[in-house]
Amino acid sequence: MDTRPSSRPLRTFGAAVTAAALLSSGCSAGASSPPAASLSKKAVPAALKPYYEQTLSWRPCGGAEFECATLKAPLDYARPGTGRDLGLAVSRKKATGPGRRIGSLLVNPGGPGGSAVGYLQSFAAVGYPARVRARYDMVAMDPRGVAGSEPVTCLSDKQMDAFTQTDQTPDAPGETDRLVAAYKKFARGCADRSGRILGHVSTVEAARDMDVLRAALGDRKLHYVGASYGTFLGATYADLYPHRVGRLVLDGALDPALSSRRINRDQTAGFETAFTAFAKDCVRRTGCPLGTRSVADARDRLAAFFTRLDSHPVRTGESRALGEPLATMGVISAMYDEAAWPQLRTALRSAMRGQGGGLLSLADLYYERDTDGSYANLMYANPAVNCLDLPPAFRTPAEVRKSLPAFKKASPVFGETLAWAALNCAYWPVRPTGTAHPLHAKGAAPIVVVGTTRDPATPYPWARSLAAQLSSATLLTYDGDGHTAYGRGSRCIDDAINTYLLTGRPPAPRTRCR
Repeated sequence: MDTRPSSRPLRTFGAAVTAAALLSSGCSAGASSPPAASLSKKAVPAALKPYYEQTLSWRPCGGAEFECATLKAPLDYARPGTGRDLGLAVSRKKATGPGRRIGSLLVNPGGPGGSAVGYLQSFAAVGYPARVRARYDMVAMDPRGVAGSEPVTCLSDKQMDAFTQTDQTPDAPGETDRLVAAYKKFARGCADRSGRILGHVSTVEAARDMDVLRAALGDRKLHYVGASYGTFLGATYADLYPHRVGRLVLDGALDPALSSRRINRDQTAGFETAFTAFAKDCVRRTGCPLGTRSVADARDRLAAFFTRLDSHPVRTGESRALGEPLATMGVISAMYDEAAWPQLRTALRSAMRGQGGGLLSLADLYYERDTDGSYANLMYANPAVNCLDLPPAFRTPAEVRKSLPAFKKASPVFGETLAWAALNCAYWPVRPTGTAHPLHAKGAAPIVVVGTTRDPATPYPWARSLAAQLSSATLLTYDGDGHTAYGRGSRCIDDAINTYLLTGRPPAPRTRCR
């Protein structure tokens, strides 16, 4: 099993960007959501019963083995039954047997903004171990604002091309003004094109949708595997509905107690850790495009290359040139998975010789830009969720400049880009409804939190912190590289998670795998 292609991380979304920083963590009950204590044990409110008691109408889709349905959920949980509903895309593949069916296993690949339905149909329904698929109906639901569930849209494809090429390391007042203008244009586009849903795509609301789906599927408990941002979604569900928690795997964990600024800075350091691992591997190889002397030399060479591209982009074989913003994103894209390191070495070697097509392809992969120039909605849903879940990391360019030393200390190569990327929510048209705070899920069944020691997007300390917060969590550690751990080649990790999913027995405390 390999979750890598679809479990892109929580991203913070900037002008050239998102380069990574995830502006999304933290959750709160939000302006339109009651506190967790009022949800966990009480009967479903009368106004929500039509949603909880709905019957899903299944139809064949995505091949003979899949079924699809549309789940009805209130746009605003504070005002259900007013006719302002959402249709959420759901898909499943029924348990194959043999063995007693355990229930439904809901999967989410992260983002925020990744299509869970797409992930299920392209990978999870065939890539998860056969013994797990035999006992569970494999189920996915695109969260509100994502893919098939009233997707957030913000820009035309040509406008998005321009946005991703905006200089994200401004070194003159005019460049700062252009970056701010790009963020404002993006935000206005989201409000103009998706104003109806923009204030109702928070993680808390998505977690409440998951409970409606649980009931509609006929399950007493929710069983769930969430990667990256999906860990925040799953932990939020557990905190809202601890007594409805079944078997929850949270892989590549986010720390919900951190502010958006701290999240961005921590993730910046995470990408530096990943780059260091890449550089150590590269400099030992003949022909490494970053030299063969040392990691420090490789870092300096990459930084100098980005600086050259800032004023002298290179050709790519198409109308878009490779400047610093897209090149930086191409390198960051390859940090998620060590299997991409050979591709990155080749792309860097070509770009340094004046042919930037390889790095451009890596950047397009990150942005989910298709070969026909169209973009998936992930890069629009991502800031829509992030900017609603937490107050912005920075409110003004002056605040960014003041924090640049800390970000550059975290990563001399990526720090400046990721600091400016964190400014985007300052101009968001909808006020945040969440705040950062710990999630405890008191009374929940055992939960497994998985952390990878050199994870670039969700640094390992976040997994330790989330496992400590959740009252019933066990931390499972993968000593390795890349983003997330389940299905990435460690038999120790996979056996521990599969055993938990099939028996409910979590791994022993302090289990560490390679």
